[in-house]
Amino acid sequence: MTTKTKMEKKELIWTSKEKENHKSEYGCEILIENGTLEQVSTTNAPTDAFIVTYEYQEKVCRDLTRGARAKLFDMYYDKFKSGLKIIDYGKGNVKPALWGYNNSTPKTKKRK
Repeated sequence: MTTKTKMEKKELIWTSKEKENHKSEYGCEILIENGTLEQVSTTNAPTDAFIVTYEYQEKVCRDLTRGARAKLFDMYYDKFKSGLKIIDYGKGNVKPALWGYNNSTPKTKKRK
């Protein structure tokens, strides 16, 4: 009995320069790029995240992104033109204000 365990290499669609410019140009942030439906449907994401479905090189791709819906449309339309399919709500349940929050303990002064 042989089992195939082939690691599927994830194809990066956005360049690092494009990812850096998204925040300043569109006000959007890509959390998960070219993920599976299970990956982008995670509940460990902010509630304001969207699942964007688009077609790239005849392959259906999905991203988990944050930003205003109109700005997301502009960003993906500029890149993929007619390849943009659906912008749908994400399944996250983390408050946006707490997303990425690092709970570090504040330093206390020693009492004399």
